[in-house]
Amino acid sequence: MAMRGFLTSSNGAPSIAVSSIGVTCAAALAFPLLALPAAAAPARPSAAAAPARPSAAAAPVRPPAAGVPGSTRSLPLVPLSRERVLGTAPEQGLYRSDGEHFSLVGVVWDDPDAELHGRVQVRTRSARTGKWSGWQDVETHNADHGADPGTAERDARRVRGATAPLWVGESDGVDLRVRAAGGEAWDGGTAEPQRPEPPLPSGLRLELVDPGAEAAPGDAPAQAPRTGPRSEAARAASAANTDIARFGVLEIPALGKRATERELARLEGPVRARPYIGPRPRIVTRRGWGADESLRQSGFVYTKKLKAAFVHHTASGNKYSCSQAPSVIRSIYRYHVASMGWRDIGYNFLVDKCGTIYEGRAGGVAKAVLGAHTLGFNNNSMGIAVIGSYGTAKPSGAAVTAVARLIAWKLGLYGADPRGRTYLTSGGGNLYAKGKKVRLHVISGHRDGFATECPGKRLYAKLGTARSSAARYQGR
Repeated sequence: MAMRGFLTSSNGAPSIAVSSIGVTCAAALAFPLLALPAAAAPARPSAAAAPARPSAAAAPVRPPAAGVPGSTRSLPLVPLSRERVLGTAPEQGLYRSDGEHFSLVGVVWDDPDAELHGRVQVRTRSARTGKWSGWQDVETHNADHGADPGTAERDARRVRGATAPLWVGESDGVDLRVRAAGGEAWDGGTAEPQRPEPPLPSGLRLELVDPGAEAAPGDAPAQAPRTGPRSEAARAASAANTDIARFGVLEIPALGKRATERELARLEGPVRARPYIGPRPRIVTRRGWGADESLRQSGFVYTKKLKAAFVHHTASGNKYSCSQAPSVIRSIYRYHVASMGWRDIGYNFLVDKCGTIYEGRAGGVAKAVLGAHTLGFNNNSMGIAVIGSYGTAKPSGAAVTAVARLIAWKLGLYGADPRGRTYLTSGGGNLYAKGKKVRLHVISGHRDGFATECPGKRLYAKLGTARSSAARYQGR
């Protein structure tokens, strides 16, 4: 089947939701059942003493599906001052030290279009040492990621506004404070302006995400259930990659350039000239990083084609090891879906500091899967997030190289020149009005399509290197 026909809908619509049932039937009959990692119950050290702060009332726990590791707790913030502005306290937070484990934190609120103008800080207690960290800033994010306005994913009632997620490592205590812009600073100074305006968004909640325990080396993963929605969703996610890989693999292996060109000819049909495409890189699949497929919305949504790649950083901090990257991704996935209300993780791919590439949003790594990464420019593009924060920290050479290799291959499937420019039509945002045709680099940073700091000053400065490297990998 031709690549273009395979990657788009039969009616040529810009995007289409595809049921997960039909795509899995043949694969389910031909291949063994899919297995996912088993949950492990980590030990709960006793809570260390810490200064008393207002504590949130107990909130219902959202338990994971049976046999799948990980969980999310959502806790309402409480006022930290008597002053109220339009019914919202200008300083809110909570302190909690009940020993429940988590590794990633974030703050969400009711209205996805509302912005948090202020400062969010958190400190956490290590579950391993019992010591409290120093205060860390959480990036306020302010709606720069997400599905395009007017789409079903964006308009879903469950969608919320949110800060960026912050990876804090295995923790069992948290101390959070959120303060609106202006007013008295925490250090006793005075911020400008002196009155908090606008107020904090309504419905502020702290999200504590536990990615689940890693399987011990040599342990066989738990077998997935033979029936039910979770089994169907897991099979569908793996079946979406069977155009280029065996069903249920943990990773899609790298190919040399000639083998990649032969694969493209198989997918697209005979080509008249030698194609410009980079060698296919190794990609860890969703099964490989332990995605709980029951969390996401069923089915897949595709865009018409791929004309550009937007590079992001996750803004989740750099205090992770490469062996922890799957846990970080599982946490971000849970945060995007369970906390923010998206249909799946927003990025099409993620890259860790060691240069490992991971499959993001489900639907097939070779296909034009519609993501939720660059508000206003998700159509006809893909989003690649480097795990970490790169405003002041320099991204690793391995990560930049991996981004270039991934783009050289993926955009090569669609004939895009990484050094070139292309036109995308804005779906609406804070830089370009809906319907405006915008000329952008084929490899752009998030900030090129939306007024944001993402992907950070230091990573954005490496995009020129990524463009030239990707073009070289394609043989241009």
